[in-house]
Amino acid sequence: MGRHWQNIKLGKGKADAARSAKFTILGRAITMAAKEKGGDPSMNSKLRLAIDKAKEAFMPKDNIERAIKKGTGELAAEVIEELVYEGYGPGGSAILAESITDNRNRTVGNVKNAFSKNGGNMGASNSVAWMFERKGAIRIAADSLEGKDLDEVELQLVDLGADDVRRSDAGLEALTAPEAFAKTKEAIEKAGFTVADADIEYMAKDTMAYDAEKHQGLEDLIEMLEGDEDVKAVYTNVQL
Repeated sequence: MGRHWQNIKLGKGKADAARSAKFTILGRAITMAAKEKGGDPSMNSKLRLAIDKAKEAFMPKDNIERAIKKGTGELAAEVIEELVYEGYGPGGSAILAESITDNRNRTVGNVKNAFSKNGGNMGASNSVAWMFERKGAIRIAADSLEGKDLDEVELQLVDLGADDVRRSDAGLEALTAPEAFAKTKEAIEKAGFTVADADIEYMAKDTMAYDAEKHQGLEDLIEMLEGDEDVKAVYTNVQL
């Protein structure tokens, strides 16, 4: 599962460093999206999503505009790549680390170090990727669903384009095919639902239950990977 919808409490110094790292990765995501399909978010759903995520993180407007201009070529920019690293964590857990980097040698070194320091092993391409699939995930917070019949809401979300809807204490999660993600998210928002978080993610086809003894070190591995400024997101097939 992804760890996008979990609140992580950080000390002030750590929070400042995390914010800086997050702005770096968000800026690169905007640049990549603008480079691929142009700098107009109304015509580029990937860019629109990247900008939305930057705004949610309170990234300054100037940073966003500068990142777009780097993508369109109006400003000089380093070469940026989107890469996915994979491997095994403690207890045979599968790990995917999605990165956006301007230096693949630095990133692969950091990722490999995180695995080796926390009881894991970095794997070759498709060593664990086959255990995951790409899905659009659109999450609606529980507090915005108060007073609503959840059965009816689930049916409505399917009518709006969701392939599947999952319930949790945090709210509802509408899942889509990647190509239907942008259209479905827009339809859900137009229907009046408050989207707490949305992205195209890797989701485990099958999950394993968390065992504190068997998976000792897994959370440290994930935290170390997430702390790297080149890593956008980390996914595992363990239900943390």
